[in-house]
Amino acid sequence: MEKIFQRETALIGQEGLAILRRAHVAVFGIGGVGSYASEALVRAGVGKLTFIDGDAVAVSNLNRQLIALHSTLGKNKARVMKERALDINPDCIVQAIEAFYDETTQEQFPFSQYSYVADCIDSVKSKVLLVKSARAAGIPVISCMGAGNKLDGGAFQVAPIEKTCECPLAKIVRRELKAANVTGVKAVYSEEKPAVPDRSQAEDGERLIGSISFVPSAAGLLLAGEIIKDLLGKR
Repeated sequence: MEKIFQRETALIGQEGLAILRRAHVAVFGIGGVGSYASEALVRAGVGKLTFIDGDAVAVSNLNRQLIALHSTLGKNKARVMKERALDINPDCIVQAIEAFYDETTQEQFPFSQYSYVADCIDSVKSKVLLVKSARAAGIPVISCMGAGNKLDGGAFQVAPIEKTCECPLAKIVRRELKAANVTGVKAVYSEEKPAVPDRSQAEDGERLIGSISFVPSAAGLLLAGEIIKDLLGKR
């Protein structure tokens, strides 16, 4: 399988590739952001990956989620991502956990075994719980803020959560983490002011969020890049 990473080793060296092969990254949430982040981690040669998501691929995911195909509709997202990862690199050790991360499931996740945690969850409550759990275990964590109602994929930045701006989700997460005395969490966020979506086609009670293919993907690739650079000790 060395041929797969020939071009990468030309960039980071055999030692760098060995570091990535020893790493275990857990990606929570395999949606628009998480699916692209997961694929970038697989293709970069991370040796062990755990994908966590309790949701199934839906028709509404086809416009922006990497794992969403007509052939995968109705299938669990974590499971589809695992199959895709092994099709890319059969030597990768991959686990799919078909569950949402929350208070009822948190005990089943061995944070001390992870090298890095990627938070690509939509729920504020679960995001905050995940960050707190990773921090309590002393494991690096990066959290992605809102990618919905955005049109500029180039507006994403990486900064400590305290320095984020223009993102409604980040504002809430900042407040909750501050209340929990958690600081310095690395966040991927967009400096673009969110658009107001047309909700005329929304179903009753649905909080429709606008999204397009190239925005969540940009956030996911940026997030994966930060993880890789951190694992390699490069900034």
